[in-house]
Amino acid sequence: MAKPPRTASDELAPGLYEHPLTARLIRLIESLPPGLRAEVADLRAHEAPHLLSRQVANVLLGVLRALVRSDEEDERKSAGLVSRGAGWAASLLQDLEGLAGDLARPEEQLSQPPRVLREVASNDPLRARPERPLIPLGQSALLVNERGEPSLARSLEKELTSADRVDLLCAFIQWNGLRLVQSSLQEFVRRGGELRVLTSTYMGVTQRRAVDALCELGAEVRVAYDREPARTRLHAKAWLFHRHSGLSTAYIGSSNLSHSALVDGLEWNVRLSAVETPEVIHRVATAFDRYWHDPTFEPYDPLRDGTRLDAAVRADTDPEGQGATVFFDVRPYPHQQIILEQLERERSLFGRRRNLVVAATGTGKTLVAAFDYERLREEGVDTLLFIAHREEILRQARHQYRNVLRDGGFGELWGGGERPTRWRHVFASVQSLDAAGDVLPFPADHFDLVVLDEMHHAPAPSYDRLLDFLRPAVLLGLTATPERSDGLDALKHFDGRISAELRLWDALDLQLLAPFHYFGVPDDLDLSGLQWQLGAYVDSELEALYLGAEGRSRVAKILTAIERHVDDSGRMRALGFCVGVRHAEFMARCFEEAGLAARAVTGKSSPEERRGAVRALRDGKVRILFTADLFNEGVDIPEVDTLLFLRPTESATLFLQQLGRGLRNCPGKRCVTVLDFIGIQHRKFRFDARYRALTGLSRRQLEEQIQSGFEELPP
Repeated sequence: MAKPPRTASDELAPGLYEHPLTARLIRLIESLPPGLRAEVADLRAHEAPHLLSRQVANVLLGVLRALVRSDEEDERKSAGLVSRGAGWAASLLQDLEGLAGDLARPEEQLSQPPRVLREVASNDPLRARPERPLIPLGQSALLVNERGEPSLARSLEKELTSADRVDLLCAFIQWNGLRLVQSSLQEFVRRGGELRVLTSTYMGVTQRRAVDALCELGAEVRVAYDREPARTRLHAKAWLFHRHSGLSTAYIGSSNLSHSALVDGLEWNVRLSAVETPEVIHRVATAFDRYWHDPTFEPYDPLRDGTRLDAAVRADTDPEGQGATVFFDVRPYPHQQIILEQLERERSLFGRRRNLVVAATGTGKTLVAAFDYERLREEGVDTLLFIAHREEILRQARHQYRNVLRDGGFGELWGGGERPTRWRHVFASVQSLDAAGDVLPFPADHFDLVVLDEMHHAPAPSYDRLLDFLRPAVLLGLTATPERSDGLDALKHFDGRISAELRLWDALDLQLLAPFHYFGVPDDLDLSGLQWQLGAYVDSELEALYLGAEGRSRVAKILTAIERHVDDSGRMRALGFCVGVRHAEFMARCFEEAGLAARAVTGKSSPEERRGAVRALRDGKVRILFTADLFNEGVDIPEVDTLLFLRPTESATLFLQQLGRGLRNCPGKRCVTVLDFIGIQHRKFRFDARYRALTGLSRRQLEEQIQSGFEELPP
């Protein structure tokens, strides 16, 4: 515990303290100048052990250090100094025993003369004696690879000789770093040490030669294949040296396993001791075990996984695919594999063939469906009907099925002017199915598997009629948001159950999506007097308000908020969600006048105009697209890094759909800026529904989080 800071006049500086009162502190408090006061409180039970023991330890440490310094040049007195110091410590322990009796643990009294246990060694003369670490086992230290100090590599080698188990957490592993400690690791494993290694392919820096060499040494290696360039799943660097003696140590800092990091790079690493910081060492060990069992880190075998590691590293160094094309099987991500296993369990163990998957936008629901179909084919499932409500979704889905099945001719479209001829694997729009009415060109049981995308639409009459008619052997529903604000039951076709679930907050925690910064921006428009019908405002009234004089002043506030919260408005790629067509066109004109390239993309826009607008946004020729009920779902524009919510909605489904347009990872995108423009709402407007959908909190928990400033949110 540090002493209170001293100034020239030995005054207490303004600030926070955690010092037990002493005679010196009382004197300083009494001499505080006018305008300053001291807040003094009773010592609480939970803090007493730490604060009191630190106070005693610091006083004793200060006395002993001063004593040693006063005679440090006189070697003859060193033995006497040790004896005197041990005598003081023994006296303190005796006093504790007198005060606390058995609680003082009299068996901890010092021996006389004072001695230290250095090792418990084997009697086997052939067994090598471990070297002592460069830093004493009971001390912490900072290593910075400076001249005249031991390198990190040398320190690690010394630690290895006495460790019983080693855990290495390292984002990058390179051969020129591994070879510095390779012989020490080899000897460690040879004498029975257990070595576990966690690493990743992030940024394409890890080298397969180094990972394979670790496996050859006998290490158990697990790899996080960071196939999304924007993800930084593993960036930590830590060595944990477990010792059966309890004197474990850890190195935590900036050094990966490379030559520069271990020898001469400007790296900082803290060496921690279980003697000084047992809680921190325990936390490190617990965190490592949690990562070790996280499915994101997959067991690595050079013969089985070497080609995959090469491809993952190459994909990170050549994200645009400009290099040689590498063909390898498409595999599910770990989180997708968990969903697939849950579906398999529902069907095989419980016989449930009508299953609903709820997974956040951007986590690959359609890919899950494709992998699921690939497995069901082994059980005899063949014919497939994939249903969605937009042609873009159907084409994207068919493309993903073709990739998974490695079949470029798989599937026929029914929609957008196309009609199937073979009727075996059909990707159909609900509009085409509904238009056919009672004369569908297939019987109710024709399709073995029916997949219903964006299942939250199921209560709509067109979906309802279709699902009441179809009799597939297997029904699979996909959605990010099963909740509906109108109270209709979206689960009735799935026996009221959700079979597998990965909500937004879980996906963010797993870093499957781009993180977002949400700002609620007051726009001061008074909506409290507008009509409220069926749980929503009347769109025509909202639009009239936003297009009037108050609406123009609102635009100025929107532009100001962008300049304040967006890193560079001249480089942003944004979507603005509007009330209707006129509102979207109005906003596009206003932004153009303000010097920000913008377009309106609405139901009036032709398919060619929509595709052109998206292309222009991706290419940076347009900075923002204003839309009305068009890009809520089924459109993937990973480059979007800014979202403007320009109309109020209490619908959690709509809110999450619009938020999801910006959450897909993309090279160079670090986060998504979300600006939600909030007016004075109608008294029936509920804010809690969408924020609960964002956080997964109950209403009471949400209120507590609002009051505390949202202290506990996913990273």
